[in-house]
Amino acid sequence: MQQLVTIFGGSGFVGRYIAQRMAKAGWRVRVAVRRPNEAHFVRMYGAVGQVEPVFANIRDDRSVEAALMGADAVVNCVGILAEAGKNRFDAVQTEGAERIARIAAGMGLRRMVQLSAIGADAESESDYARTKALGEGAVMRHMPEAVILRPSIVFGPEDQFFNRFAAMARIGPVLPVVGAETRFQPVYVDDVAAAAEAALQGKAAPGIYELGGPEIATFRELMQQMLREIRRRALIVAVPFAVARFMGAGFDLLQTITFGLFRNTVLTADQVRNLAHDNVASGDLPGFEALGIEPTSMDAVLEDYLWRFRPSGQYAQIKESARNLRT
Repeated sequence: MQQLVTIFGGSGFVGRYIAQRMAKAGWRVRVAVRRPNEAHFVRMYGAVGQVEPVFANIRDDRSVEAALMGADAVVNCVGILAEAGKNRFDAVQTEGAERIARIAAGMGLRRMVQLSAIGADAESESDYARTKALGEGAVMRHMPEAVILRPSIVFGPEDQFFNRFAAMARIGPVLPVVGAETRFQPVYVDDVAAAAEAALQGKAAPGIYELGGPEIATFRELMQQMLREIRRRALIVAVPFAVARFMGAGFDLLQTITFGLFRNTVLTADQVRNLAHDNVASGDLPGFEALGIEPTSMDAVLEDYLWRFRPSGQYAQIKESARNLRT
């Protein structure tokens, strides 16, 4: 009989790659999301009926219980980068993770993968990092055999990092960057999914894994690499943290006084606090090596999805070849 995995947030950026891998591995996949009508695309990841989107709200016990009914394993990919409405950091990343682990343990599930982040720290001044760490602790209390994955910034075709800044470079000559010298260790989304698959298949020891790619680069260097890929020039302007804190607080206030009519997707005060710290693997915890996975470099992937931001789009390489022939 096929095993069943429930993936909370399975239609999101990382979750959809985990769903694809588990379907390919022969598992039945239940994609638990708040809006299943917007997640029908996940059905194409497997045979008819193998991958199914279902409704789930991780803030509600009954909803989580229904999504876990009959499952053999669970993955929690739900997380937020900014608060809005009822989706607060504590409610989603701490209480939501605890709820999933508690109910899964009560149902007798033994395998759980919790998606966290490098920099998770219960003592952090950042609410994002603090609640990620508290969520980890809650999961381990209920599911001591769980696997916690802490990736650095994740890149891939649907990312909100390189795609966002490439779009900005396409419409303007200036690229403002907060934390220009902050270091990152970007990790390819399918490598994170491969780590989750290894854990679900019982090929990973319980505990925390820090997942970083093969390259470490500053925010400025990442923007320079992105600009080279899209064949554009832009002035990278380092925004001082004092200015960024003022900007983040201002945008947060605007969201509050408009009762959410303006949603702050630009820059939050909490994001500024996060950007003040490097986002690289500490070296004190196991990583891809312990899972037998060789991480993918940015050079091998970025061109595959950033080409659309080039001035000539898909024809850029043809034009470059033509110029080389003329010379």
